[in-house]
Amino acid sequence: MGSLLFFKGYSQKIGVVLSGGGAGGACHVGVLKALEENNIPIDYIVGTSVGGLIGAMYTSGYSPEEIEKIVVSDKFTHLLKGEVEKKYQYYYFKKDDDASWVTLRVSFDSLFATNIPTNFVNSVPVDFGMAEFFTQQSSVTGDCFDSLFIPFRCVAADVENKKPVVFNYGPLNQAVRASMTYPFYFHPITVDGKTLFDGGLYSNFPANVMVKDFNPDFIIGSVVTALNPKVREEDIYAQIRNMLVFNPDFDLGDTKGMIIKPWSEVGTFDFGSAKRLIDSGYVETIRQIDSLKMQVSSRRLKTDVDKKRELFRKKMSENIVIEDVSIRGLNRKQQQFIKRMLSVGRKELTMEKLKPLYFRLSENEKIKNIFPTLVFNPQSGKYKLNLDIKRQKDLFLQVGGNISSRPISTGFISLQYNHLSKIATSIYGNGYFGRLNNSFSGRIRFDIPGKWPMYFEPSFTISRWDYFRSSNLFYSLQKPAYLTQRDRFGELILGHPAGPRAKVMYGGGVAELSNIYYQIQTFNDKDTADQTIFAYGYGTAEYEFNTQNRKLYASEGALINLKTKFISGLETLIPGNTTIQKPDSNIVHDWAMVKLKVDYYLKPFHFFKIGLYAEGVYSTQQLFANHTSSILSAPAFMPTPESRALFLPNFRAYQYAAGGMKMIFHPVKPIDLRFEGYLFQPYQSIEKNPDLTAYLSSPFLHQYIVGMASLVYHTPLGPISVSVNYYHKEPEPFTFLFHFGYTIFNRKSIE
Repeated sequence: MGSLLFFKGYSQKIGVVLSGGGAGGACHVGVLKALEENNIPIDYIVGTSVGGLIGAMYTSGYSPEEIEKIVVSDKFTHLLKGEVEKKYQYYYFKKDDDASWVTLRVSFDSLFATNIPTNFVNSVPVDFGMAEFFTQQSSVTGDCFDSLFIPFRCVAADVENKKPVVFNYGPLNQAVRASMTYPFYFHPITVDGKTLFDGGLYSNFPANVMVKDFNPDFIIGSVVTALNPKVREEDIYAQIRNMLVFNPDFDLGDTKGMIIKPWSEVGTFDFGSAKRLIDSGYVETIRQIDSLKMQVSSRRLKTDVDKKRELFRKKMSENIVIEDVSIRGLNRKQQQFIKRMLSVGRKELTMEKLKPLYFRLSENEKIKNIFPTLVFNPQSGKYKLNLDIKRQKDLFLQVGGNISSRPISTGFISLQYNHLSKIATSIYGNGYFGRLNNSFSGRIRFDIPGKWPMYFEPSFTISRWDYFRSSNLFYSLQKPAYLTQRDRFGELILGHPAGPRAKVMYGGGVAELSNIYYQIQTFNDKDTADQTIFAYGYGTAEYEFNTQNRKLYASEGALINLKTKFISGLETLIPGNTTIQKPDSNIVHDWAMVKLKVDYYLKPFHFFKIGLYAEGVYSTQQLFANHTSSILSAPAFMPTPESRALFLPNFRAYQYAAGGMKMIFHPVKPIDLRFEGYLFQPYQSIEKNPDLTAYLSSPFLHQYIVGMASLVYHTPLGPISVSVNYYHKEPEPFTFLFHFGYTIFNRKSIE
């Protein structure tokens, strides 16, 4: 009788072990969901890597249904890919587009090996996400993992001592982040003086931790990892994996148990397959559920689990309120910059208010990484935010350019020095060199932090454009046959943000634009060219909104640019020996210009996108001394990558409206098939008189069309493109262009 009473009072304790396995870990959600629905009790959870993440969500009080909703969301996918949500991306710190392919970051006081990047993706989004997911749950338990909704352990790897590290207390977000630090993917973090990595390196199925810490009566293992591949001479991945990762041990020891192995054969970082993987875990568990119920006699009704979960969640407050911020890793002046960027002391910070400020800070190129932990103060009911900040390297070296089938190939190099103090400073210089364009630009940017941050930036640019030397058999430039532009200008710009994805810039400068050209088709090396020198001052105001995904061949997002410019200067014409206009002339010019450009992409289908483009210019500019100088000083319509490298007189006017459409097909992810067409409508075209002076045509007399059909392959360095281009009413309207890289150049002063 006594033994019968003992049997009735006995309740099996069930432990669930969740393996590592990258994106395949989404299967664990389906396993947990099936166990709950079938009233199988879950008394303890131990996880590694992604298993630690899913396990931590469950032990923090998220239901399997809630975890599934999170894991299949685009937000979660972007998080694990290191992508900041678009509404938190911060355009204010972005430099002007350039032709760079790769950026090397170097520190003056470090060895070469320490300058090699340790992570491929931005860890800031996932670090902040972990703090959002787990801070309150950890705080209400006093950072004790035994006091969570379900007692929990997760495992990380101490690579210095070649052993696993088991977390049973401390900030939960920190433990989970350490456990899922896949080498070279996420930035490693340091806990108690040890730099930790993914627990799957040494313990990818930590059943031994479950036995040692909880000693359950029965273990259910969800396994989405495989044995290391066989090492072969030509397989570098297998070699590195076997050097780094211990083969998992699926032995449950003396504890009874069952291993569930759902289908999980997806790429390590294929987070887009989450729904399929969750269903796989659910289906495989249901297949084994009868066998499992025969071995597990205990039952726990799902309604009872939900009640317990609700009681645990009631311990947490609605909002996390931050009363203090502590910064580690920076000196006092650098900390002042960070606190002013976060508006510390100006207002009460909640996580919702902190988030845009936090990501604004992370977009600053002087910051390499930020890791947050929040410590609860039971007396005030508020939190202290601890930020571990790693400063970016001092020196940025960029190389790039454009390699083309036409002689418009250009090399690019830039160097930038960063200094972080109460005011952040960047000293930057770049150079372009090639047959078409040679230029140098230098600038110093001073970033002033605060609730309303701003920067001011003095700069200068010297450039030379040689369209004659860049012409070839594919495209013959007939008007003019020879043209060189020399441009020198210095300016001062003041800028400030206008929302997360926009900025406003004001400023002015002085410039000298020199054009050297022949206005006739026949000349020899003894002839002298005409020269127009325009020396002027200008003021400018500009608004730019940008959410586009690429600096060339964009296919997502929007660009809105509104620019006004006021110009006052002196035109000096020095005629050559082939022109009709013999005496030198000096003409004063004053004008105002407004230019609007809108480039917007729609996504009606996954594989097909539509781009809508509009551009308009209104200028009060008057004609220059001759036709060529009038054309050269006029605003230009350059909607395609090739048109940026051509001098097209028909597509220049003082007032014009233009628009077009782009159809973009994605047969596979890195490849675009693009068809683009544009209509250019000048209000009055700039025409030539017999004496080579200029006059304005009747309104709307001419219209011109630009077209492009291209195949673009987007590589990690830059685009590879093959295109056929069409320019309406040009002597040779069709051109062919192959290029690798970017047809992007330093801005001209007149633009």
